[in-house]
Amino acid sequence: MANPAMRSTGQRVDWVDFAKGFCIVFVVMLHSTLGVEKAAGEIGWMHVLVQFAKPFRMPDFFMISGLFLGLVIDRPWRRYIDRKVVHFAYFYVLWAAIQFAIKAPAWMGEGMSGPDVFAQWLLSFVQPFGTLWFIYLLPIFFVATRLLRPVPWPVVLGFAALLEVLPVHTGSMIIDEFAARYVYFLAGYLFATRIFSLAAWARSHVGPAIALLLVWAAVEFAATFTPAPHALVAALGEGAEIEHVSDLPFISLALGAAGAVAVIVLAALLSRIDAMRFLRYLGRHSIVVYLAFFLPMAITRSVLLRFAPWLDIGTISLLVTIAGVAGPVILHAIVLKTGWGTFLFERPQWARLEPAPARAKPAALSPAE
Repeated sequence: MANPAMRSTGQRVDWVDFAKGFCIVFVVMLHSTLGVEKAAGEIGWMHVLVQFAKPFRMPDFFMISGLFLGLVIDRPWRRYIDRKVVHFAYFYVLWAAIQFAIKAPAWMGEGMSGPDVFAQWLLSFVQPFGTLWFIYLLPIFFVATRLLRPVPWPVVLGFAALLEVLPVHTGSMIIDEFAARYVYFLAGYLFATRIFSLAAWARSHVGPAIALLLVWAAVEFAATFTPAPHALVAALGEGAEIEHVSDLPFISLALGAAGAVAVIVLAALLSRIDAMRFLRYLGRHSIVVYLAFFLPMAITRSVLLRFAPWLDIGTISLLVTIAGVAGPVILHAIVLKTGWGTFLFERPQWARLEPAPARAKPAALSPAE
């Protein structure tokens, strides 16, 4: 498989942080909005934005996650496993335990027995729990990509695309999400050079880049809000879970790829705007937000639905999203200030196969030739 080598330069490619920040906001928005709507039994105006983002929300996150793999894929296996498997496993096990500890009393109050709760916790080691499935799946992608390097990359990419197109619905989240998402992660790794070049082009050609985004947005909107033909839905079967044109095979793949590219172009443009630099901060700390947003999200949702009945569902969803993003940032700041709870966001030495790397300036990267 091709290795998209990158070379260091003196300029940091900060649009990647903007892209990650954009992605994490949309992930929090999804869970916040759907959670509010489910609890309230109503759909609010934020649902339109969530629906619009459905085809690209996770593809762009996975594509960006694969961008820098070319820099580290040749490391010794021990170091590679430490950074790309043990790192995410530590945070998954820790935060799954935290989520279970918080939710268990409510479950038991609803009639679930202690052994049943424990069984659910054990199940989370093979069936990712709640919002944490992304960091469960990433190590699998990292290992699979390295193991598949001897295979010609067009073969691997073609097979990954086929998996996305096929109606893979086994009931196992790992198998189903691997099939649906791996092609985007692989594309980020394989086409890193072209992706960085595209971002550089967008920064220097603002007008054409905006025009490109407008065309994409029009197509995206039409596909995500046009119901799929009933005949096609019936032919594909009930397990396919198809509602709109954007859910159809091949179209979902095209929209996922186009949407991931659009987010990269948008991030490159946003990186030029000082007022949007909060996205860069969120991108640099995206795992902090991803791990911890569930708690401020759930608390804010409960409080607003109970004590602010005059607010419409869309506004409540927006406020819950803001709390879900801001809460982890505040918690992280407290941890850094006090030194308490650093294990929540920083892997301790006992959870490493190798000593922690010396702290250094963020890597400055440019597209490969």
